[in-house]
Amino acid sequence: MCEPQEILEVGGLRIPVSRKAIKHVHIAVYPPDGAVTISAPVGRRTEIIRAFVLTRLAWIKARQAEFSAQLRAPELNFITRESHYLWGRRYLLVVREGARPGIELFPKELVLTVRPRATKKERERAICTWHRSLLRAELGPLIRKWEAELGVTVKAFFVQRLKTKWGSCTPHKGYVRFNLELVKKPKDLLEYVVVHELCHLLEPRHSKRFYELLERYYSHWKEARADLNELPV
Repeated sequence: MCEPQEILEVGGLRIPVSRKAIKHVHIAVYPPDGAVTISAPVGRRTEIIRAFVLTRLAWIKARQAEFSAQLRAPELNFITRESHYLWGRRYLLVVREGARPGIELFPKELVLTVRPRATKKERERAICTWHRSLLRAELGPLIRKWEAELGVTVKAFFVQRLKTKWGSCTPHKGYVRFNLELVKKPKDLLEYVVVHELCHLLEPRHSKRFYELLERYYSHWKEARADLNELPV
C-alpha cells in the first residue's frame, strides 16, 4: 500500500508536503486556483515546517487573492459567434458543416468545418488538435534557440492540459511540458515560459541561483510572469 500523503494544516489551509533530498523548505502557490504545495527536507521536523509556513502565510494569501481576482474565461460550447483566443487575439468562431472537416483563420474569424451533426466534444477535439499543432510549431524553434543560449539539451517536449502550471520540467530526464492554454496567450509570453522551464535544466529548484539565471538570460521575466498571470484562464 502507498503511504498516506503528509498534509500540513496551518492558517486554515491544508497543504500537501513532499519530502525531498533538499536543504531548505520551499513553498509554491500555483494558478489558476491558488493551490499551495510544500517541498521539505526528508528529516525536517513538522513543527519547523509549520513555523516557516506561518512566516510566509501573508504572502501565500496575497498570491491566492491575485489568482482569485484573475479574469475567468467563460466555458466554451464551440458554437458560432463564440469568442475564441489565439496568440492573445480574439476571434469569433464560425461553425459550418461540410464533407471535408478543417479550420481556417481569418482576420476576425475562426472558421471550423465539421461533419454534419458533429457533437460538442468532436468540435472541441478538432480545435484542441489544431491548437496543439500550432503550439508545437512555435515551441520547436524557441526551444532550439534557448538550448543554444543556455547550453542545455531538451530530450523531449510535450504539450498537455496542465491544471496548475504553465509548464513543468523533469531535469534528470530532460523532459519539458507546456500547457496547451499557452496557445491563447501572446507569443512573447510563450518565450518566457520556455526560458523558465529550460533554466530548470540548469537549476531544478526555484532557488536564488534559478532566479539569477532568469535575470541574466531574460531580464524582463517579472513583467512577463505578471502579464501571463493576469490574463484570463
